[in-house]
Amino acid sequence: MNNFTYTRATSWLDAVNQAVADQNSMFIAGGTNLVDRLKVFLDQPSQLIDISRLQMQNIEPMADGSLRLGALVSNTAVADNSDIRRNYPMLARAILSGASQQIRNMATVGGNLLQLTRCPYYYDTAFPCNKRQPGTGCPAITGINRTHAILGASEQCVAVHPSDMCVALAALDAVVEVASPQGQRQIPFTDFHRLPGNTPEQDTNLEPGELITAVILPSLSFGKSGVYLKIRDRASYSFALISVAAAVNLQGEQIQAARLAMGGVAHKPWRATAAEEFLIGKSADVATFTEAAEIALNLAKPLTHNGYKVELAKRAIRRALTVSAQGGGVA
Repeated sequence: MNNFTYTRATSWLDAVNQAVADQNSMFIAGGTNLVDRLKVFLDQPSQLIDISRLQMQNIEPMADGSLRLGALVSNTAVADNSDIRRNYPMLARAILSGASQQIRNMATVGGNLLQLTRCPYYYDTAFPCNKRQPGTGCPAITGINRTHAILGASEQCVAVHPSDMCVALAALDAVVEVASPQGQRQIPFTDFHRLPGNTPEQDTNLEPGELITAVILPSLSFGKSGVYLKIRDRASYSFALISVAAAVNLQGEQIQAARLAMGGVAHKPWRATAAEEFLIGKSADVATFTEAAEIALNLAKPLTHNGYKVELAKRAIRRALTVSAQGGGVA
C-alpha cells in the first residue's frame, strides 16, 4: 500500500475544504470497497479524510412526506428501518440481497453510491483498462464478458455497476444531496451516475471535493407494491447477473403509474423510462408486461458471451411486474 496521510474531519465543511485543498485525497467511512481498492493499488490517494464521525447518521421523515437518509447511515440500519420496510420495501430487499451481514453493518448509504465496478479486468492490473488508465483499451470487449453490459456501453468500457441498493434508488426517484465549499446542491439519482462514453474513468457527476451528505426518498403512494428481484450465479454473496426493481400502481386492472429499473446491465443503474411510459393505461396482465420487457431491452447490444442476459432480463422484468401488480412481496 502506498503511503498516505490520515485526518479526521470535524464537520462536512471541514471535510470538503480538505478535499478541495488536496485534489488527490479521498473520503473514507465504512471503507468496504475503498480498502479493497487500496490493497491492489487501484486507488493511491495522498490523504484519507475520515468522515465516519460526522453527524450524518439519521433517517428522518420530512415535512413533504419524503424520507432523508443520512450519508453515514449503515446499510443494515436502512434495511431494518420500519418506514423503509413499510413504504419502500424494494429498497430493504435490495440491500438484504447484497453482501454479508458484516459488510452491511459497515457499508454506508453514501459509500454504496460510490462503489466502483467489480469488472475482473479493472481489478487485475496485469490487464489494460480504460477506467484505470484512459486510452489503454478495454480487454473485456474481446475477452470473457459474460457478466458485462448489454445497455449503454461504449467502445471504451463495458463494465457494469455493482450496487443492488442503487437499482432500487433509481426506481424510487431518489435525490442525492451533496456538499462543497460553495454550499449544498441536489442531484436527481438518475443523473448521479454516468455512462462510460469516452470518459469511463468518471463514474459520477460529482464535482471535485464534493461530499454526499444524504439521499432523499420522495413519497411514493404505491411504494408498498415494490419488488426487487435479483438473479445471480449463487444464492448469496454474489453480484447480480440481472436485477429488477419494479412497482406498479393499479386502479382496478389498469396501470396508473409504474417504476422500473435494472441492475447488472449497464455502467449505471438503468431506469427503463420508455417501458414505464408504455405501461400507463394498460391492463396489468402477462401480455402487457411481456411487451414492456421487450421495450426495456430494445436497445440491448450483447457481447460475445452475455447474450443470455437479454432474455434473462425480459423474464425478470415480467416476473417482477407481475408480483408487484399482485401487491408486492418476494418475487
